[in-house]
Amino acid sequence: MRGWPPFGFESKLAVRGGCGKIDPMTQDEIKSTLEMALPDSTVRVDDLTGGGDHFQVWIIAPAFAGKTLVEQHQMVYGVLKHALGSEQIHALALKTYTPEQWERMAAKS
Repeated sequence: MRGWPPFGFESKLAVRGGCGKIDPMTQDEIKSTLEMALPDSTVRVDDLTGGGDHFQVWIIAPAFAGKTLVEQHQMVYGVLKHALGSEQIHALALKTYTPEQWERMAAKS
């Protein structure tokens, strides 16, 4: 998607004391990065394995309105592309919703 992510919201690489190893992104870093890039969003990040590199992320964001599921996921991957490319995040499972989709789903439960 052209023009995504917005300038300045790409995740930052964290390099340990000059040794060249990349620190994994924490759950809080993933959450704050996505919340900054997707205004008015609600983000939940779970560590699936306890190892700090396999995550499941739920995002409810108005920015997803009118987008296909693939486009929504591309938006998220665009924000986290550096972390994914550098293995700061090894695996990422996404659940993305517009606020309206979330409300409909919650009403069914």
